[in-house]
Amino acid sequence: MNQNIMKIFSRLSTPLIADACVRLNIPLRIASSGIKPICSGSYLAGKVLPIKHFGSVDVFLEAMKDASQGDIMVIDNEGRMDEGCIGDLTVLEAKATGLSGIIVWGCHRDTKELYRIGFPVFSYGAYPAGPVRVDSIKELSESRFENINIGKNDAVFADDDGVIFVPQYKVDEVLVVAEEISQTERNQAEMINKGIKLYDQLNFDEYLAKQGEDSRYTFRQHLRKTGGSIEE
Repeated sequence: MNQNIMKIFSRLSTPLIADACVRLNIPLRIASSGIKPICSGSYLAGKVLPIKHFGSVDVFLEAMKDASQGDIMVIDNEGRMDEGCIGDLTVLEAKATGLSGIIVWGCHRDTKELYRIGFPVFSYGAYPAGPVRVDSIKELSESRFENINIGKNDAVFADDDGVIFVPQYKVDEVLVVAEEISQTERNQAEMINKGIKLYDQLNFDEYLAKQGEDSRYTFRQHLRKTGGSIEE
């Protein structure tokens, strides 16, 4: 699964995945703004390997032991900004294990080394000190990302625009629709470059007239009727 969706996602983006979810009436499960890749231009798409962090690296090693090739480690560190819960050795271990990347609800450290390694890591920032606490209760299979429940039945997409979670059973459908939206937008962009403005492509005068007659008629309805795309 992971290799195939990574290949498809390389032609897409998280905004297109989000638009596809809206069109398919799939609830949006998006990380709040501010999460960024260590190396700009990094992207991830694949199955979630959920991990609840408890202050010690052992939980990562235990989870990676049974991970599948291409899994993406998604770490629930409760959004803590007072510790860097992963660093260069954890990242090197994830890379050696065959994972595709790491996404952290919290901070990383060893930025200089992580940049050199080049393995896709997304987090909310850097913090020089590692954890100084060790909690006692461990649960490897369930975790959260902010207010989003995530588990092994989820997939995740990440790029410079952000991070979005999608149920695995919906991934194929979402990717098909995302590619359709992408093609429509590329066609619209080409027409703009040829001098045909979006206003005319989308028959905007017609929309304004209908909206004037019926205030319930939305621009999104008009886009779907005309086959256009700019929002979902």
